[in-house]
Amino acid sequence: MKTKKIAAVLLTCIMAIGLTAGCGASNTNQSASNNDSHSTSTNQSGNEESDTNSENTTDTTGNGKTLVVYYSASGNTKDVAEKIAKITEADLFEIEPVEPYTDDDLDWTDDDSRVSREHDDESLRDVELVSTTVDNWDSYDTVYIGYPIWWGIAAWPVDNFVKENDFTGKTVIPFCTAATSGIGDSGNLLEEMTGTGDWKEGERFHGGASESDISSWIDSLGL
Repeated sequence: MKTKKIAAVLLTCIMAIGLTAGCGASNTNQSASNNDSHSTSTNQSGNEESDTNSENTTDTTGNGKTLVVYYSASGNTKDVAEKIAKITEADLFEIEPVEPYTDDDLDWTDDDSRVSREHDDESLRDVELVSTTVDNWDSYDTVYIGYPIWWGIAAWPVDNFVKENDFTGKTVIPFCTAATSGIGDSGNLLEEMTGTGDWKEGERFHGGASESDISSWIDSLGL
């Protein structure tokens, strides 16, 4: 009888130990499952944050602003520049020589006039400007550059402005005014002076060009 009781007690103990072990394993597995779930949630959140940061650090250049830079000797180029600025909602910057050109200076038929002497002696074409600095220059993506044609090239007061500025990342569009001459290589020569920027083919306008003609040209650029 005692033997049966002892056996029964041992059997009960063995069953109790088995149940306890089973519960411990179940709790351990559940804890591991919860940890995996937390880890997955954390990684997912981390990926979302990484994606967000990636979007926030997307590289952008400029903000679509347009600038019209011009030198005007007699007012014709200024007129075209102002019309371009109106159509494109651009800012304006006038290139101004420290010593402005008078009507006599601009008399190309006089061999002794200022422009004639500068044409004959390139060393005299280093025209000092009031300023070559444009406020917020880096904010402009597109720059129109206008000038009269002198002896088949851009009027040289423009040269120092081009040389003093970095056009990297900008679309540059030359335009000129002339009674008979075309734009020729004037834009290409200016591009060579600066060595930066994406220069496009330019356009020649007669004095008093209409706003509709200028607008049609701007539309043709596909900017």
